[in-house]
Amino acid sequence: MLPAEVRSIIEEMRAERIRGAGWLAKRGAEAYMLLSELLEGEELESALKEMKEEIPAVNRTMASLYNLSRFMPITGNPDLVRAKAEEFIRLGEEAKREIGNIGSELIDENEVVITHSFSSAVLEIFKAAKRKGKHFRVILTESAPDYEGIALARELDSLGISFEVITDAQLGLFAKKATLALVGADNVTRDGAVVNKAGTYLLSLACHDNGVPFYVAAESFKLHPALTSEEIEIVERPYARQGYRVRNLLFDVTPWRYVRGIITEFGVLIPPKEI
Repeated sequence: MLPAEVRSIIEEMRAERIRGAGWLAKRGAEAYMLLSELLEGEELESALKEMKEEIPAVNRTMASLYNLSRFMPITGNPDLVRAKAEEFIRLGEEAKREIGNIGSELIDENEVVITHSFSSAVLEIFKAAKRKGKHFRVILTESAPDYEGIALARELDSLGISFEVITDAQLGLFAKKATLALVGADNVTRDGAVVNKAGTYLLSLACHDNGVPFYVAAESFKLHPALTSEEIEIVERPYARQGYRVRNLLFDVTPWRYVRGIITEFGVLIPPKEI
């Protein structure tokens, strides 16, 4: 049985509404670090076996949690567990910085970038472009019903990056005003499809119809080594407005043919052949 302190982190991860797969993976690694401080020997080994089930179950759509559970060893050695968890976090931070450097090169002077939801990898690209002195503007959706886009707007505001917020329903209208689309990913499947906040597929269609290049920013731990797009489990969360149940599927699946490239720490991969 997992210690209460570790169980509390897992419940915190389940309850999170704004931050995405990268944050959840890092928080999951921190849960492993805490576990290494509390247990050792057979008790630690037993708990790690339980974690291998519990961490992916937080959100089975997210490849980062699946890959974190595969990355961590089953061992009674707490020092090894801590070292591997720290390595996972370090590699994730390094990946994000490299994605920022690579992705920022796609932003030209006076670019108009459209995005949907809140991606820490996309934010890193915006930060890198700003540091390089590039002038660009961001169009972002409010990303209902959890309004991740508003959280991104606050970040852009603090960075002094020009932006405007639109309702999700206006994706088609504003895609034609953009020159580049950048979104994050919770999962890139083995066959090259992108799983992300519901509405991403609609943005990709609008960009395709208007000739706007559509790129996805994703650390390599968001690439799923096993699942195909047909096998993805789409999570639905209860939601109601004015007494009526409203369907609230959290993710949708964007086929690879609408994706110009996946920006990873290893470079821009072209789906599906390079995934």
